Amino acid sequence: MASGSIVKKEVGENHDVLRFGVNQSVKGDLAPQHPIQATVHKEAKFWADKKRFGAEAIYGSAFNIRKDLDAQILSKFQRPPGALPSSMLGYEALTGSLDDFGFEDYLNLPQDSDNFHAPDMHHGMEVRLGLSKGPICPSFN
Repeated sequence: MASGSIVKKEVGENHDVLRFGVNQSVKGDLAPQHPIQATVHKEAKFWADKKRFGAEAIYGSAFNIRKDLDAQILSKFQRPPGALPSSMLGYEALTGSLDDFGFEDYLNLPQDSDNFHAPDMHHGMEVRLGLSKGPICPSFN
């Protein structure tokens, strides 16, 4: 009896719509993608594979390996906390997403919030180095 309640709890935690969103729920796992979403995803994957194949044919296999390693390095790069947010400019230039303009570019900016506090760079670095406790930036409580 106790093991049955544990299973229900695990299933409920893994597929909690309020915590993980609609796409992470059971319905999101079972329901097929929208046809347009599937087509866009398939087309993007097709062109990415075609570009990789062309680059490998022209420059050799080391080019794609180096590009993948550069993407891994640049995706982990972060600027120290301060007035300027980490823009991931190198990663966006490498992947070609500099020209994309999405809703995250103009909506939900922290500077537009009522409870925005200017970040303290010294406190942020102390938290990163383990010398102090608390959030790196007080705006992200």
